[in-house]
Amino acid sequence: MSVVSATPTGFRMPVSEALPAVVQRLVAALRPEKIILFGSYAYGKPTSDSDVDLLVVMETSAPDKERYLSVCRQLRPRPFPVDILVRTPQEIARALDKGDFFIQEITSRGKVLYERHQ
Repeated sequence: MSVVSATPTGFRMPVSEALPAVVQRLVAALRPEKIILFGSYAYGKPTSDSDVDLLVVMETSAPDKERYLSVCRQLRPRPFPVDILVRTPQEIARALDKGDFFIQEITSRGKVLYERHQ
């Protein structure tokens, strides 16, 4: 297991300081395969109104709402506004096969904050 430190240009100090701890909490509790930062913080143009966008890739058979809630529970209290997507590796692969632009954008431009090495 390894956590990649990512501090893209433009991070507000509280986010850049708190993000590694958030990633560690998610890894310890959920054992995801990958956590990807996307959106304005990953692409270097956050504003004071920006939230932190995270894609959590993990094996689960839970419905979308339950997946989301399981991740949210690990983020209490939230040190900054967060928008979360939770997908299985198979869902990511299907989306990429179908040409899903949103998932392509995340996987190609996002910053991998954590990736489990097997």
